Amino acid sequence: MSGKVWIVGAGPGAPDLLTLRAARAIEQAEVLIWTDSLVNPQLAAMAPAHCERIRTSALTLEEVMAVMLDRVAAGQRVVRLHDGDTCLYSALHEQLCRLLDADVEVEVVPGLSAYQATAAALQAELTIPGLVQTIILSRAGGRTGVPEREELQHLASLQASLCLYLSARHVEEVQAELLRHYPAETPVAIGYRVSWPDQWIQVVPLSEMARISQERDLIRTTLYVVSPALAAPGAARSRLYSASHHHLFRGGA
Repeated sequence: MSGKVWIVGAGPGAPDLLTLRAARAIEQAEVLIWTDSLVNPQLAAMAPAHCERIRTSALTLEEVMAVMLDRVAAGQRVVRLHDGDTCLYSALHEQLCRLLDADVEVEVVPGLSAYQATAAALQAELTIPGLVQTIILSRAGGRTGVPEREELQHLASLQASLCLYLSARHVEEVQAELLRHYPAETPVAIGYRVSWPDQWIQVVPLSEMARISQERDLIRTTLYVVSPALAAPGAARSRLYSASHHHLFRGGA
């Protein structure tokens, strides 16, 4: 078997947020298997004209794997293109297990995630000295659930920068739980189709999170970033760059 599979993170949507390594993989693909319901079609268009393009929105994972294994067995370069980053909600683990069991050579290429693109669009840092130093990436339970130790009540109790994916359908329950732990005025960035041409991002108080989501009929491709960092005081600054802070590369007072 001489083919190879690249599992590639496509980033949040904008073609110019694709990594150089991801772009090279797409440009050299002989078979492109892409999540057409979530990935920008401009990225699929970067593949060569002779490349076979296979959309996955109507396929099961078993059907996707059958195609991948068939094309690799034929010696082809296969790129599996996922939205966002490969380590977040991408079914990477299941695919790797099948491919490695079949002795297929695999390379995983990371991608920018929507929470990073959202913070950049807001010109915001999510880790502010003396205020918050932890970022949590998670989701509401929904149909697939989460482990009990990772239920929202436990995560929210930390009052960290909390980035919630796949949660818009459950926004009322999410808001109610968050209000048990964060102040009602805590800023929440609601990001819809972040980095796409129709991107919509708004920072609202936590108490308004559900109402505004429902007014805009947000049920998918929506990210919530709940963080006191979004209202950080201007005086907050990193000690690393303070003149009084001594480290290996710079003396200090």
